[in-house]
Amino acid sequence: MIVLTGSIATGKSTVSRLLSDSGYEIVDADMLAKELIDAKMVEKLFGNDFVKDGDINRIALGDLIFNNALERKKLNEYIHPLIRKEIYTRVKALKKKNSRYIVDIPLYFESEHYDSCLVCVVYCPKDKQIQRLMLRENLGKEDALKRIESQMDIEEKRKKADYVIDNSKNEEYLLGQTKKLIRYLDANFKI
Repeated sequence: MIVLTGSIATGKSTVSRLLSDSGYEIVDADMLAKELIDAKMVEKLFGNDFVKDGDINRIALGDLIFNNALERKKLNEYIHPLIRKEIYTRVKALKKKNSRYIVDIPLYFESEHYDSCLVCVVYCPKDKQIQRLMLRENLGKEDALKRIESQMDIEEKRKKADYVIDNSKNEEYLLGQTKKLIRYLDANFKI
């Protein structure tokens, strides 16, 4: 399995979209998490302050998770096994169809490792990450840093990568980097 990962606000979702536009099926761990986390589970783990009118209060839950390592660990210990199981189910189905696919796992290095043959990291320097997150989420610098620091440092992820996609410039440059990745995958992997 080929994994795409990165850190918050490095451009991983943009690369996923570009890969999808190029014919790759994307198995997205974040989307699976949203499908698998329900209000009853959140209430059971964290209490009814995080559920409103039968729906998850994602803003309150996000504040809790990004500001409390123990609560983040509790959520991850619950949800990661469910996500992993669903990823393998979907990958198996894609392999049966001989589909080209990428598994998008933002917390790949932070979670127990999956069976992968290539790990691609979408990279940008931390200062760009901070700027992008502040703009995207309308956050102050302190809140943006808390979210970024809740994950493994992007420089560490870059060191662990089998393949690095540089997103330190503009979207046109990132498109070129993604096309380069596709050529590499086509030449080296039968997916």
